[in-house]
Amino acid sequence: MSTPVPPGAAPPVDVDERAMRQLLEESQDLHADAMRTTAGALDELVETSAERMADRDPDEQAAVARRRSPALSGAALGGGLLAAAGIGAAMQAALSAPAFAAAPTDVQILQTAASIEVLAVGTYKTALTLPFIGGSSANGVVKAFVTTTMQQHQQHAQAFNAAITTLGGAPQNSPDPALAKVVQAAVPGLTSPGPVVALALELEQGAAETYVANVAALHDANAKKTTASIMGVEAQHAAILRAVQALLSANAPQLITLAPGNVAQLPAAAGSVGFPAAFFPTDQARPATEGARS
Repeated sequence: MSTPVPPGAAPPVDVDERAMRQLLEESQDLHADAMRTTAGALDELVETSAERMADRDPDEQAAVARRRSPALSGAALGGGLLAAAGIGAAMQAALSAPAFAAAPTDVQILQTAASIEVLAVGTYKTALTLPFIGGSSANGVVKAFVTTTMQQHQQHAQAFNAAITTLGGAPQNSPDPALAKVVQAAVPGLTSPGPVVALALELEQGAAETYVANVAALHDANAKKTTASIMGVEAQHAAILRAVQALLSANAPQLITLAPGNVAQLPAAAGSVGFPAAFFPTDQARPATEGARS
């Protein structure tokens, strides 16, 4: 029987270092594969997209983005952090801004993707300043996992910005403006591992959903490859965080160490919590031009 947790106290977090190291290695492998795919796609993207975008006029670019935007086609908003940022209103404002007609649609989408990655880097960096995530009381493997994930987001931002710059756009090194305000408001509440995991999950899930939507919205095939390869890494991050969140909520983080013979002790949701939907949703996808620059 587990020891009762006093009301208001954070549940103890016992981490199996061997299992966490394995997760870290798997995450790095998936990330490395994604970056190899991205490198090749970026080279081809430069050759094909520059020619195609030169032939498009601003009115056509705007019309294409309007047709493809899930935010304007009746998609419902999800709950939590991303819904609080007002997706529909942000999209309407972006479409009416002068910057929308001034830059190629694919460049704007990539700029928004870069802004999401920059925000993720900043959020994980903030998490590492907390004593129970990156301080003296933190588990070393958990700290390494957060640090590695932050580094992966840095490389994703660099990949998106490399494509943007070569296509003649301005690199985006600022965080998503709508989500940055929401994250800033959430920081004072990061007093235990649970809220940190919840915030990180919102961002990772939102990033993955945005890239799913972007794969359909992008015109260039190589831009699609770049986005899709990074999308898989974000989806993995979200799945891991969702599993951790479930175990923290159940005050049973020790169950991650169970051998196959003891699977009956796992919560009923253990088999599905990481991937709750048969098809990856896009209701939390960010507007294509939210992080675009003029």
